[in-house]
Amino acid sequence: MAKTILILILITALTTSCLTTRTPTASYISSQEKSYVYAKGKQVWIFWGLIPMGRTNVSTPANGKFETITKFNFGDLIIQLFTAKFVITETIKVKAKPDSTQP
Repeated sequence: MAKTILILILITALTTSCLTTRTPTASYISSQEKSYVYAKGKQVWIFWGLIPMGRTNVSTPANGKFETITKFNFGDLIIQLFTAKFVITETIKVKAKPDSTQP
């Protein structure tokens, strides 16, 4: 039994990638201010990533200075381990920079 669990953990760990996608806007790149986390969300799929469980709407700032980061982290790996990849999750984070034009 322990050998089967170890094999399942190894297969899950080896067949998932450390996926990180960063999508910045042009005004985010050109801005020199420090960034902060504006919003977070989690996208969930079932049936091994075939069917999304809704669409996660993560809010973005109105000033247009933001970067969307979508990644697969350790918590997402744990969820996949306990569900044998039946449920797959991905973490979404929006980082923003303050609008320097506002008083």
